Amino acid sequence: MISVSTDTEFSHWMWKQTSPTIKFVDFPMASDPSGEVARAYGVWQRSNGLNKRGRFIIDPDGVIRAVEILHTPVGRNVDELIRQIKAMQAVTENPGMAAPAGWQPGDDLIETGKEFIGKY
Repeated sequence: MISVSTDTEFSHWMWKQTSPTIKFVDFPMASDPSGEVARAYGVWQRSNGLNKRGRFIIDPDGVIRAVEILHTPVGRNVDELIRQIKAMQAVTENPGMAAPAGWQPGDDLIETGKEFIGKY
């Protein structure tokens, strides 16, 4: 996991020192002051030089599995992010199965295929 923002490395350092939540972040926080990464992922806002709030789940093969981009004043749900990552791991480990809406770790996966349409 890595976070990227247009803030400088110095801003990230200050957030780590002063924020009651960010001080516990234990993954890399990358700085993108030029907006190059933000532009590549479609979250750059030219008008103000800031990023929209986006998250991207990219698997170990470099395939983007999920994208969420929210309007700047709306925060993301970390619990939902973790649930989605665990669901993607579960279906990767169980080919032919799917994690239905609302699936939680420990819930049963469902079978896929046209013969199962309408059974769930």
